Amino acid sequence: MVEKKVIEVLVDGGKATAGPPLGPALGPLGVNVLAVVNKINEVTKEYSGMRVPVKVIVDPETKEFEVSVGVPTTSALIVREAGIEKGSSAPNREKVGNLSIEQVVKIAKMKRESLLAKTLKAAVKEILGSCVSMGVTVEGKDPREVQREIDEGVYDSILKEGQQ
Repeated sequence: MVEKKVIEVLVDGGKATAGPPLGPALGPLGVNVLAVVNKINEVTKEYSGMRVPVKVIVDPETKEFEVSVGVPTTSALIVREAGIEKGSSAPNREKVGNLSIEQVVKIAKMKRESLLAKTLKAAVKEILGSCVSMGVTVEGKDPREVQREIDEGVYDSILKEGQQ
């Protein structure tokens, strides 16, 4: 029984190609590189415009493969939701975008598996922390203010655990 080979790469959502880093890594394993690339593009198309961590697990004997997609970085998700090019280079002075609390909750739910947070409320506060360092406001306010409002229960109706 030959051990399965795992190749981990960062690809642009829906735009993987047979060139580096995929082609050179997959070629020696004897799998159909094009089939792998097509599968990656199919499962990452919803992350268009973002860098997505992808794992390709190959069985060198049978040439069978499976593709698993990680979740893009928190900052990539914030950039996409806010519709901005990138975070601010001076987040304390220069604000580059604004998110609604619903958008922050959506990001928190997407990232939930990889966050340290135990509750949805804590996950949302973690995302708000990223907004602070990127110069992105939430509901037109400093994300730290929104974190305080969460502690005060202002957003409890949308942060109910049951709403997944």
